[in-house]
Amino acid sequence: MRDRIKCWTEALMMIPGLSGFEGNVRRYIKAELKALGLSSRTDMLGNLIATIEGNPKLPSVMLIGHMDQLGLIVRKIEASGVIRAERVGGVPERALAAHEVLLCLGQGRTLPGIIANKSHHATTPEEKYRVVPYQELYIDCGFRSAEEAVAAGINIGTPIVYAPNVVQLAGGRIGGTSVDDRAACAIMLELARATRELRDLPTIHLVFSVLEEFNLRGAVTAAQVLQPDICIQLDLALATDTPDMGHRGDVRLGAGPVMSMFSFHGRGTLNGCIPHPALVQLFQSTADHEKITLQRSAHIGALTETSYVQLVGKGVASIDMGFPARYTHSALEVCDLADLESLTRLLVAALRRIDAGFSLDRDDYVE
Repeated sequence: MRDRIKCWTEALMMIPGLSGFEGNVRRYIKAELKALGLSSRTDMLGNLIATIEGNPKLPSVMLIGHMDQLGLIVRKIEASGVIRAERVGGVPERALAAHEVLLCLGQGRTLPGIIANKSHHATTPEEKYRVVPYQELYIDCGFRSAEEAVAAGINIGTPIVYAPNVVQLAGGRIGGTSVDDRAACAIMLELARATRELRDLPTIHLVFSVLEEFNLRGAVTAAQVLQPDICIQLDLALATDTPDMGHRGDVRLGAGPVMSMFSFHGRGTLNGCIPHPALVQLFQSTADHEKITLQRSAHIGALTETSYVQLVGKGVASIDMGFPARYTHSALEVCDLADLESLTRLLVAALRRIDAGFSLDRDDYVE
């Protein structure tokens, strides 16, 4: 299992797929689902949905892993040929300068570029400690003029991503681009493989969603159509085992999957998720039974698709399940393959415990 998850994760990390431009990622996943014997469909927004039919008397389950990644988009081509860009998603300005990027021209064509970093020898003392706002940054692709850039295929609206990269680290850990959320997509592929022939499971909708980094839009449309009873969202959880993160919680890389107990984002979105008690009990009891260490998190400053999916229709019992990750939204995120594997095992075991006796009635749970 771990080797399969590793291969899928790394393959997906190498496919550019800016939010709103997920086509190449979707086509790869669709082909992998087909190889597993599962058909899938694409909705108007671009979500890829595969349904594994189960017992109609049991609550239906929607699992989400988003295909898109954050990045940039061309907003202006200067006369000199350098590119100005707008952010797409929560791109950290302090982690931009001096990075290699890819400009995605369509039809699988890409062009490399470098986000300029002013020559050190010319910086003033004040500039040496200043985070340059992204509006002041520019991308150098080597062009001598705007005409050269346009002739090469660049235009306003051309998507830009961190140059795809996979770094093999010690102890079964990997770093690189778009671990968020390609690792979750890999987990869902392994989940599809593990559950496709199991009996007496609930109906499972695997939603590989789009536009998550663009204000969590894609999964809502899928939920409106599927009308699930349960939503399990798979994404990273902020690892807090580095010197700069210890005050945020107690989530350690390599220590197992993470169950979010609270999330909230107050910068403009004012949303978050407090999980349904039935799902908290389901995952904790399953982890105890399977002897899987289950970490817990409660954090502000981030949120996921469950923030909106939980409000669809009559309401959807929702929970965020994650894998610890370091250095999130940078060009070099880090995760541990052991966490990806244990999260997959936990999900499969939990789905098997959703049976005729499983209740979503909140009054069945003492708070």
